[in-house]
Amino acid sequence: MAKTDESQDSAGVEAKPAGKLKPIILVVLALLLALALSVGGTWFFLSTGSTKQATGTNETVERSVPGKQPAIYETLAPAFVVNFDYKGRPRYMQVSVALMARDQAALDALKVHMPVLRNRLVMLFSGQDFEALSTPVGVEVLRQQATARVQELAQKETGQLAVEQVLFTNFVLQ
Repeated sequence: MAKTDESQDSAGVEAKPAGKLKPIILVVLALLLALALSVGGTWFFLSTGSTKQATGTNETVERSVPGKQPAIYETLAPAFVVNFDYKGRPRYMQVSVALMARDQAALDALKVHMPVLRNRLVMLFSGQDFEALSTPVGVEVLRQQATARVQELAQKETGQLAVEQVLFTNFVLQ
C-alpha cells in the first residue's frame, strides 16, 4: 500500500502544476489575441484613412496652385570673385550664384542680358563691408540685395520678373 500511495502522490504532484499552468496559458493566449486584434484594427483603419487623406490632400494642392510651375535653376558660371582691403590686408570673397525662375522663356530672355547682370552683381559684391559679410545675417542681406538687383534688371530689360530668387550655392570669405 505504501507503494500505491507514493505513486498516487507523485501523480498528484505532477497534476497540480499542470492545473496551475492551464489558466496562465489561457490568459496569455487571450492577451495575444486581444493584441493581434488591436494591431489589425489599427492597421486597417489607418491604411484606409491615409489613402483618403492622401488623395484629398493632393486635390487641394492642385486646386490651390493650378498655375505654379516647377522651379528652374540657372547657374552663373564662373563664380564671382571680389577682393577687399580689410584692416590693411587683402581679403577675398568667392560666391557661386544660381538664379531660380519658374518660366523658361523669361529666363532665356534674361540670358541675353547676362553681361549686364554679371556686372551689376560684381559691383554689388565688391561694394560690401567685409565685416558685415562675416555674419549669416549679412550674407542673407546680400542675397536679398542681389535678388532685388536681378529682378530690377529683368523688369527693365524683359518687362517681367524673370527671376524669383538669387541663391548662393557657395560662399567663401578669406
